[in-house]
Amino acid sequence: MAAPKIRCGVAGVGSLGQHHARIYASLPGAEFAGVYDTSGARADEISVKFGCRRFSSIDELGASCDAVSVVVPTDRHAEVALPLLARGCHLLIEKPLCASLGEAESVLAAARAGKCLVQVGHVEHFNPVMAFLEKEADRPQYITAERLAPYQVRGTEVGVVLDLMIHDIGIVLALVKSPIARVDSVGINVLSKTEDIANARIQFENGCVANLSASRMSLKKAREIRIFQENAYLSLDFMNQSGHLVRKSDIIAYGLKMKIGLVKTGDTSSIPVHEIPIEKGEPLALELAHFVESVARSRQPKVGAALGKSALEVAIAITEQIAKR
Repeated sequence: MAAPKIRCGVAGVGSLGQHHARIYASLPGAEFAGVYDTSGARADEISVKFGCRRFSSIDELGASCDAVSVVVPTDRHAEVALPLLARGCHLLIEKPLCASLGEAESVLAAARAGKCLVQVGHVEHFNPVMAFLEKEADRPQYITAERLAPYQVRGTEVGVVLDLMIHDIGIVLALVKSPIARVDSVGINVLSKTEDIANARIQFENGCVANLSASRMSLKKAREIRIFQENAYLSLDFMNQSGHLVRKSDIIAYGLKMKIGLVKTGDTSSIPVHEIPIEKGEPLALELAHFVESVARSRQPKVGAALGKSALEVAIAITEQIAKR
């Protein structure tokens, strides 16, 4: 007998939430129960488009679902999550987990009390690029990450650190796996009440340093990371799911060839740069499939409450440092 499908719903079907609805509607293992949105017209539009129910309240949504994506503005995450947890719903809460550590604690306490899973929507952890990094970036010593986006009103209820940089904070924490020794940051607000451009230098106790830059005032989009470690240099593009790798062993072999005259001095064309064969996939679809499977198997998700809270703690420390300056 086939396992029963997980009844899934979406709270908030704006520009991102509509894609959660789209994926649930076609995801094996999921029964798409329906959506809730404060805009009745928007909820009607999405429910008709994907052939699901439009719920009139969060409580009604929670009563009909096993699992719910919370895709509302960050400052409303706790307000929406708590009644759903009270109903026993497992949650995928879009990043960041909450707007404050106090709210995050209340959400996680409610999840523990109700024995509910909470996955945090750090979607880059499901990007095929991250799968490659998790295998190859075993001893990072220096990391640079840049995340750029054009300005848009959506997301400006928080600063660019909680809006964009938190993606790279989560990535770096997962790769370095060391306590933080020091954080130095700077940021500038241009059009918003909070920072629109930010840079943070994070020094870890194991000696690794990460330099993170984020801007929502750019004319282009970019999501790139470069990692330097003792045995290799990696440069990857999260947006285009591509990258290249230079290994120390190949450079040593190149030097030997130069020494015996097989390569002319100054000829860098023979330095082996490996294009990384990344099997492309839609990160959000991979993330939601993992969430549904985690609920079905009653197992902790890859990006659970611990990492979500840790990334939030670092992001808030950076925003507070920027505000003081």
